[in-house]
Amino acid sequence: MQTIVVAYDASDSARLALERAADLAQAFGARLIATSVSPVLQGASRVGGGVDPADPPERHAEQLQEAQALLSARGVEADAIAAVGHPEEAIVAVAKEQGADLIVVGSHGAGLAARILGQSVSDGVVHRAPCDVYVAHSR
Repeated sequence: MQTIVVAYDASDSARLALERAADLAQAFGARLIATSVSPVLQGASRVGGGVDPADPPERHAEQLQEAQALLSARGVEADAIAAVGHPEEAIVAVAKEQGADLIVVGSHGAGLAARILGQSVSDGVVHRAPCDVYVAHSR
């Protein structure tokens, strides 16, 4: 395992994913890349509009700085890549662009209705990923 991409959004589940990704990067001597996605607005057709003003790219840049600080405190260095788009698609795109061997995401515990409506990012990543996916679950 050479490259790990971890999705980070400052939630509790994302912090857990960051911890797991750091553990794996240290164990395998892998390059770690943190990504945070600024979502686009979408209509019923799933065609994206502009960036969601309630969740701007600046917020995601701050989240990536936070992720790097948390990792640095553990002695783990990580690259940061900000992305824009539908979160599950953007995470997978970063993984493809970086040649990732593993994607680590957190699970917010989306219920059946959310999964049916396509609102589970971790589920979307699992089904689109070109590599293995580790889903960190908080208990």
